[in-house]
Formats: sequence, C-alpha cells, structure tokens
Amino acid sequence: MSNFTPPNQVHMSRRLALARHFFKPSYIGLEDIDLSRPALFVGNHTIYGLMDVPLMIEHLYSNHGVLLRSLGDRAHFSVPFWRDYLVNNGMVLGTPENCDALMESGQSILVFPGGGREVMKRRNEKYKLTWKKRIGFVRMAVKHGYDIIPFASLGPDDCYEVLIDADDIKSSNIGKRVLNITSLGKAFRGGDEIPPLVRGLGLTLIPRPQQFYFSFGKRISTSGLNLEDEAELWGKREEVASSINNQLDMLKQNRKDDRANNWSWLRRKLTSNIDT
Repeated sequence: MSNFTPPNQVHMSRRLALARHFFKPSYIGLEDIDLSRPALFVGNHTIYGLMDVPLMIEHLYSNHGVLLRSLGDRAHFSVPFWRDYLVNNGMVLGTPENCDALMESGQSILVFPGGGREVMKRRNEKYKLTWKKRIGFVRMAVKHGYDIIPFASLGPDDCYEVLIDADDIKSSNIGKRVLNITSLGKAFRGGDEIPPLVRGLGLTLIPRPQQFYFSFGKRISTSGLNLEDEAELWGKREEVASSINNQLDMLKQNRKDDRANNWSWLRRKLTSNIDT
C-alpha cells in the first residue's frame, strides 16, 4: 500500500463517460461536508456492487480531490485481471491490518458493512441494509479518531429484476446437493453469497435505464467512544444505519418528484406541439 500510485483522473473519467451518460448520476449533500479531513465513508451496497461505486469514487476524486480507498471482499482478489484493475484504482483487501495502515496514513476509506452478502440481493431486499452483527467499522473509526460519513445510493437495485436468488437455490434439492458435494458451498460461504439470476432490459442482462442518486450525510463523530464498550459501539452503528436509511427515503422522494416534474414538462411540450 505504501507504493500505491493514484490513478490518472482524466483516464478514470473517460472510462466512465458512457456510464455517466447512461445513469446520469446526481450527488446531494457534498457541499455541506468538510472533505478536507479524512473520513470513513459507509453506505448501502446495491446489487452486484459494480454499477454505482465507480461513479461515486470518480466523482469524489475528480470534483473534490478525495480518492477513496475501498476495503474489498476477499472474493475480488481471487479473480485474475479484475483484482489488478481494482488494486490499481485504490482497493485493498478488507482486513483490520490494511484498514489500520490506511488510517495511519490519513486516507479516506470506503466500506460497505454488508459486504458480499448485501450485494447478492434477494427479491425483497432492494435498498435493504444486511449488516448482520458487524460493528468492526465503528471500532476502526474509534481507534483512529475518524469521523464516519454515511452515504446512500439509489437506482441500481431497480436496474434488475431478481428471478432466482440464493434462498431459492439453497432450498432446492438440486441446490442443496451441489453445495454439499462440491466446493461451491465454501466458495459462496454456505450458499449465502450465491449471485442472483436477474433480468435487465427486456430479456437481457443490460441494466434498465435508471438515474442514480447519491446522498451524503453530515460527518458523525466517534470521539469519546469506549472501544471496550460494545453497547456504545453498537449505538454508533445504529446511528450510521439510521442516517443511511433516512437518506434513502429522501432520495426516493426526490426521484418521485423528479419523475413527476419530467412528466409534467413532457406533457406541456406535447400539448404545445399539438396546439401549434
């Protein structure tokens, strides 16, 4: 990590030009946050976790000079070429030791407490936090005196319809047999992280056109928390989760308002053309 060379901003921006055009990302709240100090960015992981994260990282880097170092799931690092791409763009294996090193060097960090489980959505899990009992991110922030910046991402979970999810596979006779007699059970952590079978635009895997919305909440201080008091750590975890959920509710309302305004504009335009 000490010899990491930051990616070229121009190249990163060019690579994501098509995605920006397709998803038209909107960013809310950054103007109200002090980004001059490093922080731990904590948010909701959307389906597959591949569409929105690069856009958010590039925006913060290109427009605010903040290069987030992502803490990645071990599964990413088992895929040749993909792991190299992620590492070159700042990701490190999500271990306490790597997080310590990044925080000791004063870098801003991106973490999704839901990890690999949260991206493998079930049918009823759109924009749902699946954090289990994890409080490690709070512990690391307290240890190094980091503030937490909670953020929310809306749009990606609506790009796909989940047809078959991990619960379907684990409960089927064939699925049980395959997981038991092969190494897939271990690879997918008991089947908990089996990728869902989805449908996007039509019958394809092309994501349905959706505008992406990102919201960033005010910094949450971890100063004064006792590392040995799990109740305090858990309380801070719930404060972060509550902020993310509230932001998701706000973004849903913003999206609803935007769609209503766009429809009103289109209706006026059509009416005007007919009248003329």
